[in-house]
Amino acid sequence: MWAYGQPEYLKHVREDRLWWGKTGNYKLPKLKRFRSEAPSELVPRTLWQAEEVSQTRTARQEMKLLFADEPFSTPKPEKLMQKVISLATNPGDLVLDSFAGSGTTGAVAHKMGRRWIMVELGEHCHTHIVPRLKKVIDGEDQGGISKAVNWQGGGGFRYLRLAPSLLKKDQWGNWVINPAYNAEMLAEAMCKHMGFTYAPSQTYYWMHGHSSETDFIYVTTGSLSHDQLRLIGEEVGGERSLLICCKAFMADAEAFPNLTLKKIPRAILGKCEWDHDDYSFSIDLLAETPDDEPLEDQ
Repeated sequence: MWAYGQPEYLKHVREDRLWWGKTGNYKLPKLKRFRSEAPSELVPRTLWQAEEVSQTRTARQEMKLLFADEPFSTPKPEKLMQKVISLATNPGDLVLDSFAGSGTTGAVAHKMGRRWIMVELGEHCHTHIVPRLKKVIDGEDQGGISKAVNWQGGGGFRYLRLAPSLLKKDQWGNWVINPAYNAEMLAEAMCKHMGFTYAPSQTYYWMHGHSSETDFIYVTTGSLSHDQLRLIGEEVGGERSLLICCKAFMADAEAFPNLTLKKIPRAILGKCEWDHDDYSFSIDLLAETPDDEPLEDQ
């Protein structure tokens, strides 16, 4: 794909503005731009040479070695990510990539002895990231920075899927518990949202988790009567406290000093932006990128 039409291209040819690489056989030329033509605020304060951090062309070659049949359109060179990670972290530090793409950040962080978390909602999570990291761990990925850091393989990772939204709106627009959640999933999710450690008791049905040695949580989709709450309160006793998250309760919330009563889903409505599968965000306030880049494909 060409960035300019034929008249502009011919103008660049006349002005000797096109650079076809050292060998003169680049597939696409680069457009020459000079410092004197750039606004002063765009002049870089630092310079990373291509020999040090590589370039997009090299990144595509690295991807072809890993996925000959599954190219990725916008990979980053491993040497570039090595530079960034070395400047910002030390061995053993945690590197987060919220838009993992082809998994370059995680692969480089792994080879450099960093821990990492990658997040990706696209299908290339399965087509690129997971297979790539398996090759890194098995020592089969000898491209990129592998030889420079003497990478021989090792380590591991866990692959976690994003859970469905705990709350959904019903046909009337009311927030309800997502039917995809069973009792155990609901109890574990509520423990996370309310700040408790999920640890179901084998002795007490009302003990789903704890925040301390004497503070516990009970989660149920049922409606609790005054008598049910009284019996639970007696079993909890005066030396312990219990947070009860339930659909409804038919009692004075202040009647049981060792019990705290909260209704679900009301208790967690404000804790998240619920039922968003795309996790989109507004870009209205993001800074605009200048049209003129220092180097670009013609």
